[in-house]
Amino acid sequence: MTDARAGTTGTPGSAGASGGLGTSRPRPDSEPKVRGTTRYAADRLRPGTLHARPVLATYAHARIGSLDAEAALAHPGVVAVMTAADLPRPDGDIDRLVEPLARDEVVFAGQPVALVIAESPEAATDAAELVDVRLEPLPAAVDPIAAMAPGAPLVRADLAGAVADDAVPSPGTATTATTHAAVGGEGDTSIEDEDLSPNVVERTRYRFGDVDAALANAAEVVRGTFRTAWVHQGYLETQACSAWTEEDGTLVVESSTQGAFSLRSDVARTLGLPLHRVRVVPTPLGGAFGGKWSLFEPLVGLAARRLGRPVRLVLERREDFLAGNPSQAYEVELEVGADADGRLTALRSRIVADCGAFADYSAATLAPILLAGPYRWPAVDLSAYGVLTNRVGVGTYRAPSAPPTTFALESALDELAGRLAIDPLELRRRNAAGEGDPMVDDETWVRIGTPEVLDALDRDERWLTRGDVGPDEGVGVAIGWWPGSKAPAAAICRLSADGTIQVVTGVVDMSGTAGAFQAIAAEVLGVGQNAVQVVMADTASAPPSPGSGGSAITYGAGRAVRAAAEDARRQLIRAASLQLEIGESDLEIVEGVVRPLGTPEKGIPIGRLVRAHARADRAPIEGHATTEHTSLAPSVAGVVAHVRVDRETGAVEMLDFRAVQDVGRALNPALVAGQQTGGAAQAIGWALHEELVHDEAGQLLSATFLDYKLPRAEDIPSLTTSYVEVPAPDGPFGAKGIGEAAVVAGAAAIANAVAVATGRRPRELPMTSRRVWRLLGETPPIHR
Repeated sequence: MTDARAGTTGTPGSAGASGGLGTSRPRPDSEPKVRGTTRYAADRLRPGTLHARPVLATYAHARIGSLDAEAALAHPGVVAVMTAADLPRPDGDIDRLVEPLARDEVVFAGQPVALVIAESPEAATDAAELVDVRLEPLPAAVDPIAAMAPGAPLVRADLAGAVADDAVPSPGTATTATTHAAVGGEGDTSIEDEDLSPNVVERTRYRFGDVDAALANAAEVVRGTFRTAWVHQGYLETQACSAWTEEDGTLVVESSTQGAFSLRSDVARTLGLPLHRVRVVPTPLGGAFGGKWSLFEPLVGLAARRLGRPVRLVLERREDFLAGNPSQAYEVELEVGADADGRLTALRSRIVADCGAFADYSAATLAPILLAGPYRWPAVDLSAYGVLTNRVGVGTYRAPSAPPTTFALESALDELAGRLAIDPLELRRRNAAGEGDPMVDDETWVRIGTPEVLDALDRDERWLTRGDVGPDEGVGVAIGWWPGSKAPAAAICRLSADGTIQVVTGVVDMSGTAGAFQAIAAEVLGVGQNAVQVVMADTASAPPSPGSGGSAITYGAGRAVRAAAEDARRQLIRAASLQLEIGESDLEIVEGVVRPLGTPEKGIPIGRLVRAHARADRAPIEGHATTEHTSLAPSVAGVVAHVRVDRETGAVEMLDFRAVQDVGRALNPALVAGQQTGGAAQAIGWALHEELVHDEAGQLLSATFLDYKLPRAEDIPSLTTSYVEVPAPDGPFGAKGIGEAAVVAGAAAIANAVAVATGRRPRELPMTSRRVWRLLGETPPIHR
């Protein structure tokens, strides 16, 4: 990895450098995962556990005529078959959590209509095939544009009589778009006056300036409609959870989840239980990328309470594709204007997000903010709509709504640069938002790393030699951003008598964040990182912590870890002051020893000091902290992509992929590189391969990994990652959350490279061979 630091990097303070901040280290969980000793959700089996298997609907929209479970109940080993009749009927809002089994109406192909529970997985699977469900097909709405029209057939019967955008109020889940990013501003309420069908459940509009005049007076205007597909998160571990009831009546849910505390809230709300009667035990994640929030846990919890035995559900791969919560499809219409000097004058857009049958996790409200990019706009008119269709309910996927909106905007900016004969990076540089500029949602831009990222791209060897590529090859560039999250957090830092430090948190480690916490605590306390253990506890013992999503953890929970470590450090210094009878200001901690300034030989190792403190009957040394943020810490990333296009087949071959990102401060460069590498692979999937394909009746045609094409090793080219450091004032040692931004710009850069190679502008993802072949034969060359 190339270290391309820029900007001030911050200082570690008086703790010294023994913590190894900025040093590449393996993840703490790497050895057990490599050795195969990590126990995931499906590996944890309690005595007496029953096994559940869902019965999935075969139509995208249908009435349930009858459901006969008699044959299934008679099958050996079957204990129960649960249907919607066994569930409490929701009083108000309907979402997938409160109605996990279809009651009277099926609204997507793959919707669970029953849950078979048996003594073994095999018995449950066999019995599920014996449940006789008679469905009466209804017209399926799979086109979100058509579903928006007044009078369009309703996707769900419960929408009857509802007013558009008021049909499905907030489901109360903790995992809304604001969980994934900090967004502000109420927007322009005039969008509420549009006459649309009740299938439209989200509306957001941001508008300022005279867009009509700005576009009319622009030297160049690029117009286009860009489309992206439904995309699955592609995790290796399918959805999995277990539940049981303790002797005191507490419901315990053990789940492969990204958010223990949000899941606890969702289960308690759905089952009508007090929060203290629900305990969530998060298990190590076998991949998530936004897809492991609350889903089947309330249903499994209810089954465990009803039957008085532990119940476990582990989806098979096909079930996960059919009944999971993948990322939604987008259609983005936009107009972008610029003057002759390449200054952007206006942006107008209409964004339609397909929410499937349930919009619980839709990111449509976030899309217009992300579409504006890290740029300065004199005038904007941005509208976004979330629309229900008869597809599976929507979930989130790394940087929800950012890859589709960035693909649209960065394609348009590239075309503008070509028409104006301006270097693509220079056009972006001239329009980069600066500190104090307003965002479209009335938030204010803090200092961000856009200039530094652009400078790094401008120095990239592949970009500098972009004109020296072979026939049918092209080099493209794009940048993208993620606003970050202001998630509050708490943490505990405990010092033990053996000199080790335990950091206690409720964060689920999805991407190696335990290693970042180690580095933070070690730096503050002046010890080596091996002396720090990160304990990721369940909701009964952990301090309140945010869910792992939206790049919230290092920035939010990491700040709490630093504050807790600083609290512990103050107590440690105070203990040493009493022991050595020296003023606190005359002490320092270096390499695990508290010592007087100037006389290090009189120092006391941390472990011995903790033991002496305990023998003196003094209070245990344990740091506590709660933190909140007042400012965003946006991360900007850029990509240079090099491709070759086969004009006879339309196949796109990746030749090179180079990523640079502003990380604030690289606490562990190895983790940074890991995030960038994973983001690159997923961006290539977005760009060239991945698509959940439905037919006109709403049937999913790509429900296995044989049909859903993830990028393989041979599809990933040489990857080069680097970073710049523009510290975040509120981040721990200046660090920012970096997971989301790493995936944002890649598809756009690849699309721009294809445009250079072919002279045609791709407007749909993924750019499959068939689509590119049609593009070459049916689309006129790009106007320059």
